[in-house]
Amino acid sequence: MARNTRQQRRRNRQQQQQQQGETQQGVGQRARQRQAQVRPAAQPPKTQTGRRGAGGGSRRFIAECVAELKKVDWPGQRQVLTGTVVVLIACAIVGTYLYIADLVFQPLVERVLLGK
Repeated sequence: MARNTRQQRRRNRQQQQQQQGETQQGVGQRARQRQAQVRPAAQPPKTQTGRRGAGGGSRRFIAECVAELKKVDWPGQRQVLTGTVVVLIACAIVGTYLYIADLVFQPLVERVLLGK
């Protein structure tokens, strides 16, 4: 079934408001009505009680970690090899640049800072 367009939803809302006899509903009232629809009155709102049983949190955490690790798309051997080669080439380029910069600036540093 196709979703209603925005105009159709607005029209439906206006009709509902007219049927209820209310000209304007506050945001707070709409939120309370929506909450009443979602959470029946027989079911009390849940509150945070603090710590659970001993070790329950850590066991749950580890179980969730294992579940997430199963979802990971691990790289194959070819991807790992390609990534390693790219990193090694980048390190060689940066190392060469730093070596050349050191050779260029060495005489300047010796004359100006060391006074030789």
